[in-house]
Amino acid sequence: MASSRKAKKHEEEDETFEEELERFDDFTLASSWERFISEIEAVCRSWLADGTKNLLDKGAINLGSPKNLYKVKSELKYGMKSYCMEYFFETSSDGKDVDWNDDLHDLQLSFGVKTFLVIAPLSASGVVLDAPEGSKLLSAVSIALSNCGSMWPAFVPVHDPSRKAFIGIQNMGTVFTRRFEADRIGSQVPVKLLHLEGLYELFVSKFAFSTMDLSMHLFKVHFTMKLTYRTPPHDDDDDLHGGEPEITETGDPSGDTRSKTQWDDDCPWSEWYSAEDPVKGFELITIWSNKMIENSLEMAEIENASSHEADKWLLTPLLSTYISDESEGNTIGFSSQLRLLVSALEMSFEAQFMEDFISVESSSSDNLKSSTAIPPPTVLDRVLKDIFHDDTGVQPSDYVKGEHKNSRAIKGAPLDSLFAQFCLHALWIGSCNIRAIAVLWVEFVREVRWYWEESQPLPRMLTNGAIDLSTCLIHQKLQMLTICIEKKGQLNNNHQESPGRKNHASGHIKEDCQAVEDQTEMRNSTKKFDVKHDSPLRTEGQRGGRKAVTRSGAEPGNVMASANTKPEECTRRGSSGVFGSMMLLNSYERMHAPYTQDAPIMTEDMHEERLRAVEAFGSAFSFSAQLEREILSSDMSAFKAANPSAVFEDFIRWHSPGDWESDEIEESKSSSDHAMEGPRDSWPPRGRLSQRMSEHGNSWWQIWNEAPALPASEQKPLLDPNREGEKILHYLETLRPHHLLEQMVCTAFRASADSLNQTSFGGLKQMTTKLAQIYLTMASNLKYLQANLLPEKFEVVDDLRRLCVIFEHVEKLIVLAASIHRKFAEVPRLSGAIFGDLYNFYVPRMGNSITGSDDQKEFNMKQQVRMNERQTVANMFPSPTANQSWRKVLSMGNLLNGHEPIQREIIFSMHESMRGSHYGAPSPRSCHQDIETHRMYICGTSNDLRVALSVTSCD
Repeated sequence: MASSRKAKKHEEEDETFEEELERFDDFTLASSWERFISEIEAVCRSWLADGTKNLLDKGAINLGSPKNLYKVKSELKYGMKSYCMEYFFETSSDGKDVDWNDDLHDLQLSFGVKTFLVIAPLSASGVVLDAPEGSKLLSAVSIALSNCGSMWPAFVPVHDPSRKAFIGIQNMGTVFTRRFEADRIGSQVPVKLLHLEGLYELFVSKFAFSTMDLSMHLFKVHFTMKLTYRTPPHDDDDDLHGGEPEITETGDPSGDTRSKTQWDDDCPWSEWYSAEDPVKGFELITIWSNKMIENSLEMAEIENASSHEADKWLLTPLLSTYISDESEGNTIGFSSQLRLLVSALEMSFEAQFMEDFISVESSSSDNLKSSTAIPPPTVLDRVLKDIFHDDTGVQPSDYVKGEHKNSRAIKGAPLDSLFAQFCLHALWIGSCNIRAIAVLWVEFVREVRWYWEESQPLPRMLTNGAIDLSTCLIHQKLQMLTICIEKKGQLNNNHQESPGRKNHASGHIKEDCQAVEDQTEMRNSTKKFDVKHDSPLRTEGQRGGRKAVTRSGAEPGNVMASANTKPEECTRRGSSGVFGSMMLLNSYERMHAPYTQDAPIMTEDMHEERLRAVEAFGSAFSFSAQLEREILSSDMSAFKAANPSAVFEDFIRWHSPGDWESDEIEESKSSSDHAMEGPRDSWPPRGRLSQRMSEHGNSWWQIWNEAPALPASEQKPLLDPNREGEKILHYLETLRPHHLLEQMVCTAFRASADSLNQTSFGGLKQMTTKLAQIYLTMASNLKYLQANLLPEKFEVVDDLRRLCVIFEHVEKLIVLAASIHRKFAEVPRLSGAIFGDLYNFYVPRMGNSITGSDDQKEFNMKQQVRMNERQTVANMFPSPTANQSWRKVLSMGNLLNGHEPIQREIIFSMHESMRGSHYGAPSPRSCHQDIETHRMYICGTSNDLRVALSVTSCD
């Protein structure tokens, strides 16, 4: 019972307490404005407590343009309105105020702050249009920051959004308060404010008495200025729209219609297309560092001073969309046409012969029927004239003139050769579709046949009598056809001469006399097999300039058994001179080396055919000798004619010394007369044939016995030019389309790269490395086409298309390097520095596509211009023409070669020394502080002037 009474008593006391609370007025309950301040304070305390690191972990947003500036935001509500408060902070700061740092937020630059708050309404305009509301909002933030003990400046956007107006406040402890205000004039600016003198007086008027003569009073004002100039554009009537030729159906890149000089007229690619200048102009920034100004007259002097007196010059290029435009078809260049050629390769598998693409009515392929129409005959005639046009003839040095050291890794044709020129013209005729290529190829082969039938030398082809096996097969065939045309002409000339001509060099001479021969085109047999490019199949054991068959055992008794009986008359024909000190075995005569026929030249497919025959029949020596029977028989006939008294052993000693085993060492004599005076018992030479040469049934004995004694000039040619020439033309006329296109793709890539390799870009290291890489990349991707082995057609075509993308990036870099070099040829250091920045900016974009917002940002890197480089940069600002001068109405001063700055940015500041304790009495411990009491930032032009003012006061 006692417990129940006690519980009842407690209940009565609680009811009494609640009644007392209901009658109590709680003045701590805040109004809506006070609750708004409390919410702001809570958010700010949270941000202060988190710090920079935790805010980044919680998802702070990077602003991108200022790289180290981040922001966090929070939404607040006051009454019926919602607001967004944003806190901007830097991740790293060295504590130094950099007035003209490009990596600054607009508010940082305008007011000289680092970390700051911005509170704005969540509305379409994002600004406070009501002035009392803006002041009340700023007061709420100021009170909240003061309660937190924070010294963050806070800003509120006001007025119309186009004015970019702000009001702001910053609590600087218990002594000072800093207030901010910014606005702009978006109409005609008063003339007075276009000059430094007027701007100086505007700043001074903010703290000086209005009755004071500002021009005469002395104020120590800190002044710094940044002027931005932009190279003048061409007049509208001088502009050539696009800068890129229109590729018409005729295949003419409208190069003949250009009536004005293009920037790239002397560049190697200008023969094929005109590239848009990737550098449209430059922006020059001149900075006048912190100066102390005492009156407006000094400002007038600075305005009239030369821009060369500025403390710092910074230069940045203005890039064209040519650099960042990745959509196909918008830029014309080798890469765009190579992409079309790859598409033609993909279609080339749909027909058996090139003629099938010309008449598509009989074809069932819809792709062929929808192809672009073939060029008209007039265009074909003009293109063929360009391909076969050759004024001076191609020299061996011309083939290597434009080649890169890695160029031969690609199995194509040299840049200046006939087939390479055909491939380059094929890129630009029509739209490089398969039908246009087929028509051009048919006409090309017809033209080649005309040169063959008329025995006219092929233009753009070397006549050195060799075939370069490192090139594509079509180029090898054209090289061989050139040789056949030359030999065909020689045979025709010989047939037209008198019948007795061939014997005019024959005669009875003494054995020691050198034969006289007019066949200067035949070379000494000791060099017969020293061919640089295409040598015939060598037998085992060859060495030096002669054939040296592998030695084997021999029987001494067979040495003289092979001596053939020769006529006693001494009729020596086709001798090129005495062969060292060697003597013949059966007669006391000196051995003569004959003129011999050149070994038959062969293209790559002929070598492969011969090797397949060797593999099929085995590698026996008898078969190897059979393959070379004609060559061996020709050499034996020539040797017999030059040495009438010679025997088979003499031929072996000269032709294949490895098959002659000597019993004594024959010392060579430096003088032929001294050799004749030697002891007679040293003759005849002692030795024997090797075992294989002395074997019964040796094929060389049979050939020797059957070979007539004929000099090379009277023998049947080893190479039948008529037969080989017709075989080459048959190959060209019946070439499978995909075989043609495979060789065209390889040659077109190589020739395009060799053309770009001739670009003068001042030896920029980045481009030198990039060019070497692109050649190796092309060689790796084209190796399947070079071997005529396609593992999978579609896979190879996809790889080639990716190669076109890589080639396009390199092509753009080369054009960019050429543009930079020609503009800064006199200052290579500046040229290299600017291109280095551009290269580092562009290289990350070099992929199959450009994605991501980071890659889309504009280039804004600046390079400092040294004193010795300023004149070159100043020359980019030529004096305005009369047509440009009349347009100028108002002058802002600070002219550079007569050009006004497109923008001025000026900072005025006033500093005062104040005591640290404003409310306390003076004491020895009171320290003095240098406070920026007034700061004014001004930027803009004659029609757009923005002013931002900050004032520090003692509250």
